[in-house]
Amino acid sequence: MARRPNLSGGEKIWSRQELKEMADSLAHLSESAIREMYQRAYRECAIINSHTFPSPRAIQELVTAWKQLRKWRR
Repeated sequence: MARRPNLSGGEKIWSRQELKEMADSLAHLSESAIREMYQRAYRECAIINSHTFPSPRAIQELVTAWKQLRKWRR
């Protein structure tokens, strides 16, 4: 059975409030600026080998940018 990662190891994560604030600020940017942020976050989240994994914060940034891009597609 998979175990939950121990986040007390010093890895920083965004709080719900910080994520909401980031999403609100992204809503005011242009689509090209969001795409650039998404691409940067995507590069940061790349798993290069079995010893390098993205930080939880990088994953949160990637998902937040993706959600904003997704809203504009509707």
